[in-house]
Amino acid sequence: MHIDIDQPREIAVEKLKESIPKELWDANEQFINQLKTSIKCHALASNPIIELLNSGQFNHQAIKNIHLEYRHAIVQIFTDALLIAQYQARQLEPRLPAGTKMIARFLLTLNVLDEFGFQPGTSSTEYYRGNPAYAHYPLFEKVLNELNISIEERANYKPSQIAVEVRQYLEQSYDAYIAVVALLAVAEQQVILYSPPLRQATKSVGLNVEHGYYYVHGISSDTTALAADDDHEDDLWFTLIQACTPDIYQSVTSMCMHYCDLWNQFWLHQLELNAALKR
Repeated sequence: MHIDIDQPREIAVEKLKESIPKELWDANEQFINQLKTSIKCHALASNPIIELLNSGQFNHQAIKNIHLEYRHAIVQIFTDALLIAQYQARQLEPRLPAGTKMIARFLLTLNVLDEFGFQPGTSSTEYYRGNPAYAHYPLFEKVLNELNISIEERANYKPSQIAVEVRQYLEQSYDAYIAVVALLAVAEQQVILYSPPLRQATKSVGLNVEHGYYYVHGISSDTTALAADDDHEDDLWFTLIQACTPDIYQSVTSMCMHYCDLWNQFWLHQLELNAALKR
């Protein structure tokens, strides 16, 4: 029997749809679409620091500060949270049929593969392609190297209270599959919003952003990067559509909007913290 393996994302989404009743999928999808609209209209999407980052207003020290804060808030723990989401997909059973958790895990793996440094295609020996040197976290550390941030500075850095709160809010979701998936989807939206401005701000202080961390973050239609954060955000929302039930709509909404509030406060703090470090 021939089984199609050439469209893994599309196949997984169809399998997700088939795993719950159509009426529930339609209701959950409507809820998620409303939630996505609320997130896109949140103040996080129009934070004043976006324009300043895009126009290269911050000096080298400010960019160092922002990267150290961002490292603590999300970069260090992003793959931790993804792996926790894969593990906690076990919570889908026994409410859903045995084996259903593997569909969600399959879809989440596409994000994990990118994060870990794998690349699409097969090698000359018909095996997976990739190198851990292309993993996103090490690529971010290379940006810190290029910003002349020493290992000692990184180890001794004391993050702001809001950076600690942003990190802790995601970490505190690890016990609940639906919570960690929802917050990861919001985190991906934050990455989509702020990676291009951070790329421009980093470029403005002399770094080459045509490779490395900033080359692999952003949206798939951006011709200046090789990124797929929009695809990964969609994947997370699809897994959430599979997992949700109407009785938790309000709690999921409250949780996501609070995470947006924290991220907005984080970026407002970066603006205040570095106000004196403009060009």
